[in-house]
Amino acid sequence: MSTTSGSALVFTLGLLDQNYAKTAHGLIRGSDRFSLEAVIDPVHAGKDAGMVLDGHQRNIPVYKSVDEALNEHPTIRYAIVGIAPVGGKLPAELLEQLVYCAGKGLSIVSGLHEYVSDKIEIADAALRNGTHIIDIRKPKPKSELHFWTGRIFEVKCPIVAILGMDCAIGKRSTTRFLLEGCKKAKIKAEMIFTGQTGWMQSGRYGFVLDSTYNDFVSGELEHAIVSCWEKEKPDIIFLEGQSALRNPSGPCGSELLVSGNAKKTILLYAPKRIYYDGNPAWGKIPSLQSEIDLIKAYGSEVIGIALNTSDCTLVEALQYKQSVQAETQLPVCLPIEEGVGELINELKKMEF
Repeated sequence: MSTTSGSALVFTLGLLDQNYAKTAHGLIRGSDRFSLEAVIDPVHAGKDAGMVLDGHQRNIPVYKSVDEALNEHPTIRYAIVGIAPVGGKLPAELLEQLVYCAGKGLSIVSGLHEYVSDKIEIADAALRNGTHIIDIRKPKPKSELHFWTGRIFEVKCPIVAILGMDCAIGKRSTTRFLLEGCKKAKIKAEMIFTGQTGWMQSGRYGFVLDSTYNDFVSGELEHAIVSCWEKEKPDIIFLEGQSALRNPSGPCGSELLVSGNAKKTILLYAPKRIYYDGNPAWGKIPSLQSEIDLIKAYGSEVIGIALNTSDCTLVEALQYKQSVQAETQLPVCLPIEEGVGELINELKKMEF
């Protein structure tokens, strides 16, 4: 996996403008591992992927079919599953397309819980054509996993967790924006990826948290942070969050604060999102202040808020920014509309 890179297309199955295509969204916003040449989505064919995603032109065309994309971009070498459906199952309509891609000489990259390499049709097509199948969520052998040792306390740079109050709220994208902002500000920053898209975007240090045996999660996290510190000596290390501290479908985040020793946190908040995953049966998302207090109870300080402004007009987004600043007395940014400048200014105050 470490040598996997090159030009790619990504499948979104008509979901390009929805949260279920968040893997594709990450690649559209930027990747140092893959050069994204095309999006395959018949619903949005003919458009620019960036314009569909967030209104920013990125010169990544959307095509109706694989053949159309390959005719325009014959150097494409990878076909990426760009969706993250509930349960991580491979959609039936995508199976045939991946077999076709393997037959065309493309290697397949998937972050689904259901392994593409277990599909006989795809595996046979890949074998016949000398291509590869990269199932990012396949766990490493237990012999290669690490237990937590306490070496985390040897890391001397600030460790900042990027947490969210729900799933699919912008944690990974905000982390990438922070990396870009730090680079411009001459701050040497590194990211510890914890999901498949973080790896696809070029993460060098990290692991896929939700497919790691539970006993090893804290150790794999520590190992990634310590390795990053020893090899890169960054000014700051960002930890990409997953899910949310209190999302009942998959509570996550305490590992970053406790085992990862993240004493600072940037929190993602969606003011118009009422229920976890938009599902009333899962319960209401608690107040922003209660989340800040909970993070404090874990021993970490929230140093800034990033707003997910889905379903907001620009006027509403600016109003929410002002009201959250007044409520929390913290720096608040609108990553999509205005960037993360307020957070970068806060980071500059740290001792490196």
